[in-house]
Amino acid sequence: MKFSEHWLRELVQPEIDTQTLVDQLSLSGLEVDDVEPVAGQFSGVVVGEIISAEQHPDADKLRVCQVSDGSEEFQIVCGAPNARAGIRVPFAKVGAVLPGDFKIKKAKLRQVESFGMLCAEDELGLSDDHGGLMELAADAPVGADIREYLKLNDQIIDVDLTPNRGDCLSLVGMAREVGVLNKVPVAEVDCAAVAPQIDDQVEATLVAANGCPRYLARVIRNINPGVETPLWMQEKLRRSGVRTIDPVVDVTNYVLLELGQPMHAFDLNKLEGGIQVRMAEQGEALTLLDGQEIKLNADTLVIADQAKAVAMAGIMGGEPTSVTSETTDILLESAFFAPLAIAGRARSYGLHTDSSHRFERGVDWQQQRRAIERATALLLDIVGGEAGPVTEAVSETDLPEVAQVPLRHDRVTSMLALEIPAEEIVEILTRLGLSLEVSGDRQWLVSVPSYRFDISLEVDLIEEIARVYGYNNLPSRTPLAELPIAPKSEALVLQGRIRSHLISLGYQEAITYSFIEKGLSAQFDDQHEPMALANPISAEMAVMRTTLWPGLAKALQYNQHRQQPRVRLFEIGQRFVPGDEGLQQQNVVAGIICGSRQPEGWNGGSDKVDFFDLKGDVESLLGLGSCADQFSFAAEPHVALHPGQSASIQRGGKTVGRIGALHPSLQKSLDLTGPVFLFEIELDAVIEGQVSRFSELSKFPESRRDLAVLMNVETHFAQLREVVVAEAGEHLKQVTLFDVYQGQGIEPGRKSLALGLTWQHPSRTLTDEEINSAVSAVVSALGTKLGAILRD
Repeated sequence: MKFSEHWLRELVQPEIDTQTLVDQLSLSGLEVDDVEPVAGQFSGVVVGEIISAEQHPDADKLRVCQVSDGSEEFQIVCGAPNARAGIRVPFAKVGAVLPGDFKIKKAKLRQVESFGMLCAEDELGLSDDHGGLMELAADAPVGADIREYLKLNDQIIDVDLTPNRGDCLSLVGMAREVGVLNKVPVAEVDCAAVAPQIDDQVEATLVAANGCPRYLARVIRNINPGVETPLWMQEKLRRSGVRTIDPVVDVTNYVLLELGQPMHAFDLNKLEGGIQVRMAEQGEALTLLDGQEIKLNADTLVIADQAKAVAMAGIMGGEPTSVTSETTDILLESAFFAPLAIAGRARSYGLHTDSSHRFERGVDWQQQRRAIERATALLLDIVGGEAGPVTEAVSETDLPEVAQVPLRHDRVTSMLALEIPAEEIVEILTRLGLSLEVSGDRQWLVSVPSYRFDISLEVDLIEEIARVYGYNNLPSRTPLAELPIAPKSEALVLQGRIRSHLISLGYQEAITYSFIEKGLSAQFDDQHEPMALANPISAEMAVMRTTLWPGLAKALQYNQHRQQPRVRLFEIGQRFVPGDEGLQQQNVVAGIICGSRQPEGWNGGSDKVDFFDLKGDVESLLGLGSCADQFSFAAEPHVALHPGQSASIQRGGKTVGRIGALHPSLQKSLDLTGPVFLFEIELDAVIEGQVSRFSELSKFPESRRDLAVLMNVETHFAQLREVVVAEAGEHLKQVTLFDVYQGQGIEPGRKSLALGLTWQHPSRTLTDEEINSAVSAVVSALGTKLGAILRD
């Protein structure tokens, strides 16, 4: 929001300088981005009148002008195409200094003397316009200092407003803020009703009343399209960053800046019948004021006559019905469009206008009549004409309601850490335009004005009190609260330790997207239908992941495509699994490996990793909580894993994870070089450990017996170990599998497992009889439970 300080001071006159005003606005939450002078630094420039303009005798593009400063005449050689007798222009006399420290001296151009310079806007630092002399009003006082006449000792203040402060997108709104902050009165803009001079009016119908609850229109006939916009209005528009177009458009822009109410003017003779405010038909065509032809969507609110759409409501008018230099009759429009009906529509067409900027944030829904009366009065003063009565179409049920917000004095004190007297609270809110009604002891019911869309909660009111009272006047106090130290269980394994452990094993941490492609999700998990995103970034990120494997596989693919043959990655993150109780967000740790077992080196082999490399890493990870014996692995198929190398990880009879080799078909579809192995475990299962207990080391010797047993190939070592541990007695210290054999000498369907069993007593040496008895019990149990026999 750009505005002239002089224009602001026409409405409110605080006794502070520019810098104090700027600081005050910024500290109140209206951040000032920039302050710049409206013109460059110059002196010695006055209003001059061209008495005559004759062709230069030796130059086709130069004219010799006689210019008066009100007391004497000067000869000036000028090359501006619009230099002509009778106009008043800025005249830099000899000795004047223009922006850039350019001093005006007597000169001779093509043998003709020139005593000064006639100036264009860019030569005074007013704008970039250098197409000709700056023409002043016909009644500009000749000889007057141009800085005084145009009030160029002014500043342009650029305020960066937050989206919730749409009420400050006008001079009236900004003046209201300055008045509140300085406790000075704010002048009212004259919006007196203009008596109709003719009876002509156009009927307006609200077909989409929820998008446009109020629409006002007024016919003005017999305007003079040939007049120019007054210089004072041109200057105010220029200083607000708005270029002048023609008087009718300039007046609507002026009212937009002054009151914050966007308006539009139609050429009445180009409209067919009455006005309808309706939704567009899908594909309906409209040529906008900027010449762009668009196809409208069905969710776009339009202003239409009986035959066609003539404007995008609250965004931009249409070119076919626009006001031109030949327009004599106009229809003036002033409407309230609901913010939700306009929000996002301009951007969907690649547009952003001053109107859409305001309507999206909320416009005062009670000021449309004041705006149309103000615009009518200005138009009649500038272009003349005859105004008809104001036609109003309104849907009271669709208009916003006056918000009433409860406010408690105790709550204000609690949030601001300051006891502000109740009288001062009432005075601050009253100055802001709010009305208060006492509703209890130190409580009020506050009615919010129609221009404040951002106040709906008690905290909004408290923010307003703090803002006006002054943030720098609020005390700085350290919060006081009891913060007891929460006990930390020694049994828990912290995530940092999990990360450090995996890194020590040669893994690198990856962070992948929680959004994945739906087809890829089905390849890795066919048991759950993933949660689809309502507004996905792309088709490749359309659903929430139900496992971390797709992201890790994509990360592996990315690395392999960049000549990384050995990759070990892990990730700790969430998976999103739909269930009977809704979407479950589960924390898991997952990993993926491929390539050689050892990093490349002179002493390292070239063997590829296999299932047991990953299983060893997982077992060491599960051992962090000193409860590795509580976990077991069971062969179990999975859609993403190789049928012969797939297992579930279980704890207490519950599946807490999976491990295995990537399925060959999936590996091929992802263009991965294999073999590839993955694991995924619920994080809680890894974190929940147990406190380690010290056991005194035995000083007595160990006793070991080696057994070779024959069993069915389907029997796993875990089953065998379970039987051995159960039967070998309490002093069994270790079970070691040191050989597996199938082949010559072993019948088909059988395998030989060689076990090393170690016993040790804490307080004495075990006897051979005790060891032999334990071995006999083990062999007997293996035969009974697993059908295993000792190998000869």
